[in-house]
Amino acid sequence: MSESQYMSSVKVGPKGQIVIPKEVREMFGIRPGDTLLILADSTRGIALERYEVFEKIANAIFQGRGRELYPDYSEEESRNFAQGVLDLKAPPEEQP
Repeated sequence: MSESQYMSSVKVGPKGQIVIPKEVREMFGIRPGDTLLILADSTRGIALERYEVFEKIANAIFQGRGRELYPDYSEEESRNFAQGVLDLKAPPEEQP
């Protein structure tokens, strides 16, 4: 593996938590207090990404670039996705 790749295993703790390895946190600039988005699809798996990445995508969709970014989705579908991302700004424990 190159310096831009990493593979490891993590264990799920009793509260359902995992620790993101230091090498991965450094690779992606993840710091304490950062908000991550978890994306899950029962057939494709689980992914984590920094919230800011999807916030930029959501803002671009609301600026009218939805078809450019996601040509296979309608404007309404893109806007619904973007609104869903923006609604996630606060972590679940802070949401009403």
